[in-house]
Amino acid sequence: MKKLLYLLVFAIGDLLVGSALHMWTQWQKPSLNQVPVVIEVPKGANLRTMGKTLQNTGILQSGRYFHWYCRITGKGTNLKAGHFEIPPQSTMAQIAQILTSGMEASIRVTIPEGWASWEIFAVYKDHFPDLDSARWDSLVNNPDFASELEVPATNLEGWLFPDTYPIPLQSSEKAILTQMVRATKQVLESLDAGPSSKFSTLGGWQQVLTLASIVEEETGKADERAHVAGVFHNRLRQGIPLGADPTVRFIFRNLTGPIFKSQLASESPYNTRRFAGLPPGPISNPGKRAIDAALHPMETEDLYFVAKDDGSGVHFFAKTLQQHNEFKDAAARNRGE
Repeated sequence: MKKLLYLLVFAIGDLLVGSALHMWTQWQKPSLNQVPVVIEVPKGANLRTMGKTLQNTGILQSGRYFHWYCRITGKGTNLKAGHFEIPPQSTMAQIAQILTSGMEASIRVTIPEGWASWEIFAVYKDHFPDLDSARWDSLVNNPDFASELEVPATNLEGWLFPDTYPIPLQSSEKAILTQMVRATKQVLESLDAGPSSKFSTLGGWQQVLTLASIVEEETGKADERAHVAGVFHNRLRQGIPLGADPTVRFIFRNLTGPIFKSQLASESPYNTRRFAGLPPGPISNPGKRAIDAALHPMETEDLYFVAKDDGSGVHFFAKTLQQHNEFKDAAARNRGE
């Protein structure tokens, strides 16, 4: 009887060891997916249902091994709701870490420098079809939301920093805008706004961003930004209207093509062809180099500039109206007129 009992104990022990080794081996196997796969963890999901999801999406051969791995190791028991990306050949431990990390799957979206808020929305809309333009515009122009984000303005135009962002799936308009405003604030904190800058002269960050947005729209050349900013500072100091056509385009959202005389005659305070000083706010969302140029303009006596229109993308700069008119004629010749 004792021998039979010993044999039974050894048999059970071998079975348990064999089962444990088998389970351990399954835990070490890489996932089956050869490309990244995004799965959704619903609110209230448990380990058993997530194991089935991993099996049904072709990530794991059997979901029960994931279930038992999490139960035995204690890992993966605090599942986060959301969408998560499982990389190819992930281990069981890596999958459990992903599903409990809260780091949702995201899409990298690049926002160009100098784009207005409605242009930025169009970029996001291409990646996130569920976003709504009315909700976006309402938030951008909501003074209470601007105050909530501690933006010293009544809207967010100019405060949406152009950069490449990892945007989690299912992000809301509010979440995206908040992320962009925070990025702007981080950039502003990194810039020199001390006594050697024009921060105090302009009156604060809202005014700095306003001028920077006009500089951004007037030239795409990095080495011209400080020069253009210097011209605008001179005109502001002398009470001369900035005369920036992009401010008129902003009023009518007329970003390309001709500007009509009726538009140039607009009574909008954004019309710097008619009114001196800065417009009420930014006309686009400038990048770091344009903001820095507004803070630290080139020291110059120039009061005018005009595009050369020779394909170079650069400008003629002039101190006098006569010289400016001569450069305008030269630009016309470059256009073949």
